[in-house]
Amino acid sequence: MSAHAAGRVESKSWDQRSYASVDDAPELAHASGVDLYHGDIEAEVTWQGVTLARDDGSGVTVGLQRVVGRVGDRSGSFVLQLAIASEAGGASTATTSVVPGSGTGSLQGLRGQGGLSYEPGQQHWSYTLDYDLD
Repeated sequence: MSAHAAGRVESKSWDQRSYASVDDAPELAHASGVDLYHGDIEAEVTWQGVTLARDDGSGVTVGLQRVVGRVGDRSGSFVLQLAIASEAGGASTATTSVVPGSGTGSLQGLRGQGGLSYEPGQQHWSYTLDYDLD
């Protein structure tokens, strides 16, 4: 079954701690948080990542998200791998992919790819996921 999911992301918490500081170099940090996905995916998402932030506000984040909840009419959990690119003006886009073999419950066998996006002035991030589920 091929399907498309879309919705918005509500941030519940965010924590970031610098590491490996070097003068006049982009900041490296560990980041973690909890988000809520609303829409075609209704879930609590716990994530961790590593960020690189430049002085102009641009940067990158790579990480993993554990998604626990419902996709369509099926419940369980799965893990998303993500890579976020942030622009100096505040816009951000991410690519996401379901980590093979990470699905539990009725989400076992979930496969898919999607993305996240944020534009300055938006209240929330938005997400998409094109997926297959046996």
